[in-house]
Amino acid sequence: MDDNRPCKREDGQPWRVLEFYSGIGGMRYSLMAAGVNATVLEAFDINDKANDVYELNFGHRPYQGNIQNLSAADLDSYKAHAWLLSPPCQPYTRQGLQKDSGDARASSFLSILELIPDTLQPPIMLFVENVVGFETSDTHNTMIEIFTRLNYVTQEFILSPIQFRVPYSRPRYFCLAKRSSSSFQNPLFNTQLICDPSPIFGLANNRSIGDFEHSAQSWEKSPHYCEPVEKFLEFHSMYEGETKNDEACLSDGSCLNQYVVPLSLIERWGSAMDIVYPDSKRCCCFTKSYYRYVKGTGSLLATVQRERKGKTSSLKEQCLRYFTPREVANLHSFPDDFNFPEHISLRQRYALLGNSLSVAVVSPLLRYLFSDSS
Repeated sequence: MDDNRPCKREDGQPWRVLEFYSGIGGMRYSLMAAGVNATVLEAFDINDKANDVYELNFGHRPYQGNIQNLSAADLDSYKAHAWLLSPPCQPYTRQGLQKDSGDARASSFLSILELIPDTLQPPIMLFVENVVGFETSDTHNTMIEIFTRLNYVTQEFILSPIQFRVPYSRPRYFCLAKRSSSSFQNPLFNTQLICDPSPIFGLANNRSIGDFEHSAQSWEKSPHYCEPVEKFLEFHSMYEGETKNDEACLSDGSCLNQYVVPLSLIERWGSAMDIVYPDSKRCCCFTKSYYRYVKGTGSLLATVQRERKGKTSSLKEQCLRYFTPREVANLHSFPDDFNFPEHISLRQRYALLGNSLSVAVVSPLLRYLFSDSS
């Protein structure tokens, strides 16, 4: 049972929120799903394609200027209670150069952090999302140092959608920060890094810190309680028949045959592919390079069962296809009415989704952040 109190201010007015690095709106969808009574005053993102998607779905186009040009006075003018931030992850990814704060893409986030001491009305709460690896970076150290100096209390998490019954392996780092006058519902976890979602659902009573220090990877090894991948597909047929009608149309008007993996790619990269089935309880993280490359960018769906009539079918016989953008959005727990503008290409859709976040994970974290501790 979720023991979080209603996400309302004492005066009944909505929380005033700024959304940095807004992308295609995953953070805003999470805020909505959390049931937080909030008004997003402004969203900020430099990517014009992402802003096209955001504008279509929310009726507001994010500020597209360089946020490094924002001043403390600019931020004060919004009188925001909460800042939600999902800064670029490339400086901290395993596949990247791991330049950390030396990467130019880290500079805007550092600039925002360094403005907080200069604001007359600093936010009451902050929420930061990034890749696993950020927690060991010097950018992280700078962030925590600033939060501590300004009397923010933090709770940190590494969580994955698999821990929320979604068959999707996408562990991410989260930092929740509150001014010391606004305490968390479970203060036992102040200044701690937790890899268990129990505290955010009020299920941590009578348990010690040590009970929550196991790694997120240990949760990922036990996805048996997840929904099957089939629940997230546009086509719900089991194992057979999905590709027999090549011209079958999907929700966005596209045809299924463009998602079929060519035999040439199977022959060359088959051993490196992550293959899942409609009854699978786990698939790999979809990156921004999905559909451009098949190795290490996300799972492929086999639409023919591995074993039929006692025979094991080869990869060529399993009718492999890419997950569609709608299915990737489903695994990110985006709502059914989420859409892309027609001019956004297929590769751009995958790239934008790969840079987004899991609503299933972020929404309960935001509910916990905004909840009354009394």
